[in-house]
Amino acid sequence: MLVAAGIHNLTQLRALGSVAAFDRVKRSRSTASLNLLWALEGALTGEPWQTVAREHRTSLLFALEHLRSGN
Repeated sequence: MLVAAGIHNLTQLRALGSVAAFDRVKRSRSTASLNLLWALEGALTGEPWQTVAREHRTSLLFALEHLRSGN
C-alpha cells in the first residue's frame, strides 16, 4: 500500500510522518482503515499500534483533519 502511494522507503515515511503517509495511502487505496494510521505511527515511534490507538487516537485524527482541511 505504501509503494502504491509513492512511499518507497523508511526515509520517505519518516519525512512525511504517519498522518501524511496515511492520507496518501487512503487517497490511493480507499479501503485502508485507521488501523494503518495507528500502525504507521507505531512503526515510527516504536509503540505498539494498540497503544497508539488508545493513547494518541484523538491527536492523530485531529492532525488528519487539519491536513485534509488544508490548514
